[in-house]
Amino acid sequence: MKYKTGLLVALSFLSIASSNQKEHPKIYNKGWIDFNKNGIMDVYENPKATIDARVANLVSLMNVEEKTCQMATLYGFSRVLADELPTENWKNEIWKDGIANIDEHLNTIWNQPKTQTQYSFPYSTHAEAINKVQKWFIEETRMGIPVDFTNEGVHGLCHKKATPLPAPIGIGSTWNKELVYKAGTIVGREAKALGYTNIYAPILDVARDPRWGRVLECYGEEPFHIAEMGKQMTLGLQSQNVASTLKHFAVYSIPKGARDGDARTDPHVAPREMHQLHLYPFKRVIQEAAPMGVMSSYNDYDGVPITASHYFLTELLREKYGFEGYVVSDSEAVEYVSEKHHVAEDYKEAVRQVVEAGLNVRTTFRTPESYIEPLRELIAEGKVSMKTINLRVSEVLKVKFQLGLFDQPYVENPKASDALVHTKAAEEFSKQINRESLVLLKNEYNTLPLDISKLKNILVTGPLADEVNFTYSRYGPAENPSTSVYQGIKKYAVGKATVTYEKGCDVVDANWPESEIIPMPLSKEEQASINAAVEKAKQADVIIAVVGEDDKRVGETMSRTSLDLPGRQFELVQALYATGKPVVLVLINGQPLTINWENKFIPAILEAWFPSTCAGEVIAETLFGEYNPGGKLSVTFPKSVGQLPLNFPFKPGSQAGQPSSGPNGSGNTRVLGALYPFGYGLSYTTFDYSNLVVHQKSKQSQGEIELSCEITNTGDREGDEIVQLYLKDKVSSVTTYESQLRGFERIHLAPGATKTVYFTLHPDDLALLDKNMNFTVEPGTFEILVGASSEDIRLQKEFEIIN
Repeated sequence: MKYKTGLLVALSFLSIASSNQKEHPKIYNKGWIDFNKNGIMDVYENPKATIDARVANLVSLMNVEEKTCQMATLYGFSRVLADELPTENWKNEIWKDGIANIDEHLNTIWNQPKTQTQYSFPYSTHAEAINKVQKWFIEETRMGIPVDFTNEGVHGLCHKKATPLPAPIGIGSTWNKELVYKAGTIVGREAKALGYTNIYAPILDVARDPRWGRVLECYGEEPFHIAEMGKQMTLGLQSQNVASTLKHFAVYSIPKGARDGDARTDPHVAPREMHQLHLYPFKRVIQEAAPMGVMSSYNDYDGVPITASHYFLTELLREKYGFEGYVVSDSEAVEYVSEKHHVAEDYKEAVRQVVEAGLNVRTTFRTPESYIEPLRELIAEGKVSMKTINLRVSEVLKVKFQLGLFDQPYVENPKASDALVHTKAAEEFSKQINRESLVLLKNEYNTLPLDISKLKNILVTGPLADEVNFTYSRYGPAENPSTSVYQGIKKYAVGKATVTYEKGCDVVDANWPESEIIPMPLSKEEQASINAAVEKAKQADVIIAVVGEDDKRVGETMSRTSLDLPGRQFELVQALYATGKPVVLVLINGQPLTINWENKFIPAILEAWFPSTCAGEVIAETLFGEYNPGGKLSVTFPKSVGQLPLNFPFKPGSQAGQPSSGPNGSGNTRVLGALYPFGYGLSYTTFDYSNLVVHQKSKQSQGEIELSCEITNTGDREGDEIVQLYLKDKVSSVTTYESQLRGFERIHLAPGATKTVYFTLHPDDLALLDKNMNFTVEPGTFEILVGASSEDIRLQKEFEIIN
């Protein structure tokens, strides 16, 4: 990362000052700031000193009150902080001695009116307001320690009008590393322009149970794929000199039975599986992208709360993985140690445990003094040593120095923010990443793309056809204009075809979710709504049904029991199909759905996940052939929840069929196989794989293996193919996965064009966790599998490791 330490000019800081605030012009000197206002350049104020020296000097000058204030978050306006800008009363608040970070200040959260503020937009107004808050901490606290302004950013920056991105499950479905890096740079650039210096992204959780409500916030179910996506997002964010904070560490994404809400605990994961699946992305991203932050999760693992675990927060995170940033707690993670997990007799003891474990900063929707005051009591009682406190504070301050906050604490040119946030180029990028997130699941009889010249009447129906709530997110931009699928198709077809709309049904029925386990007859109103859609369908040349889940069915604390289409949507789809007219299904959903009947009978299905505000435009382009979908599934679609868990990768035999012959053969008693496997996705064109070449310069365990293959577009349309490399360890000392993803590339090819795709296998790609729980490359034969999905393997070759 490049750290900015440019010279500071006194006048540039004076221009930031608020007219109603006391000014300290004497602290702004040429090339340095006198943060502690003592008239001399202390080591921590010297831009030429090393970061370690500056941290050590600052810690030596701080008192206990100042140190403990660097260990808590102040949640921003309307969550905890009542004020948008500093007030006289701030001198009476606990943050008179400073604060570690202020989270989500003045950002505006979708669907939360209390967060609306006059200071969020225009962008320059926001930057100026953040500067005023920063100015108060620098000028009105004794040590003048700058604030790290944190914010969410997994769906695009969580701000009123930042550039929107599709949900992470859609980003994961692009399999486009270059695109994800660019997404990170956009989020980082906009954060920096608005005054945010630390972004809570990416999410590296491994989504292994599709019933879990936060599947849409994950890149997928496969650790290598998640690591590659997360690495690029982290690198992109931090290229803009803002910190990337990974979440949620660790083993967070698999609560028992996928039950979230008040459960949030008890992951049933064996130690080897934990390291190979759930910790793998964190280890990779920390070692290869050096994120400055990690968020500790609120669940336990094997009886020990993660946030109170020295093993997770110190031994693994810092000593084994080499993490050098600071750790914030997820909301209520500290409180749960005593209130939910009951491994501490009271909250004060919980505070002691998390500090000893390695937590740097408590972050939750409570006042900072609720954490700082018991922490100070523990120090006074001798229950937490100053050595421990100094270490935790030093790790926080080191990040602040790395971010350049002690050299350039302000947004240098707030007016420039208006030209840096949500630019025309960024809006075009948003459309492109939404396009690339689309996955074509079925296209029987080449139903798609639709030829609009042959259509006179188009019916767009379904509960999500003219809805846009799924285009926004608690963790993304709040108020950009959004286009529904119906409006997008209507606009596309102007002057070409007549587009009509009928809702057909609501997303859920009045008895949902009970109706998922107890079938109930349609009400008169429900039957009338479906009949209205059917009547319009009879007049249409094609039916586009937009079905799935909305924002109230998917997300945090919203795990599901069933994965079928909720409510009366299935009955609507059946009724539309019964008209005999061609039906195209567009899925809006945040997790895999068990659409077995739909897959069998509906000729064309397009998976759109939770796209962002250009949803209608990009889906219309794709349905009518201006864009050829090339995304691939980053999660397995099961046929039934009764099959769960059903994921890739998997151990030999764990997802096998049942024998119908032989000594134990007794016929079939259950549904087998995936509806759509990991890595699956169709295109409007076809691709041929050939000429797999393996270059193994050495058969030693630490050598690299280079390989290549050729991909040819054999159809008549340009399109994208995602070439996937899997590796199989044929014989090993412990059971390994049937195969594992170890490389992928998204390529674009014109009709008839051929491209050579190159991969390199590194020693870590061959390693397994042996009987002694050490990662080791064992001698033996490995098989390379290259294909279009985890099941559609086109090319195979073997190589050998001899030692």
